[in-house]
Amino acid sequence: MKKNIGGIERAIRIIAGLGILSLAFVGPHSAWGYLGVVPLLTGLTGWCPPYALLGISTCKKCS
Repeated sequence: MKKNIGGIERAIRIIAGLGILSLAFVGPHSAWGYLGVVPLLTGLTGWCPPYALLGISTCKKCS
């Protein structure tokens, strides 16, 4: 898998993923909080499946 997510976007995805995931444990205890796993994993791996399908890359070093 070739990385297709740049550094700043990766950081934003990780922070957003952790924030959304925290909703499952703190606050309203909503099961929707588990959707935070998606941006967290894409941020940690640097690869986004929809970006790959559409040919999008925000990674300047990886192009």
